[in-house]
Amino acid sequence: MKTVQMTLDEELIEEVDKVTKKIGTTRSAFAREALYAALRRAKLKEKEQKHREGYARKPVQSGEFSQWEDEQVWTE
Repeated sequence: MKTVQMTLDEELIEEVDKVTKKIGTTRSAFAREALYAALRRAKLKEKEQKHREGYARKPVQSGEFSQWEDEQVWTE
């Protein structure tokens, strides 16, 4: 691992310290998990954007999936 220096607002540090104390972790571990979560969200957004662009380029045609309608099971 590498040590990095970050500039954070005092209020943010106080909130992070409260949470880390409560859950029994460190600032570094908390920040790592937050950064990993942010990366996962960014990757998901990228995939969603590619999905939207794909459907914009090639929209679903009427009846394209109708053959699968009988295969669906709707339960409550």
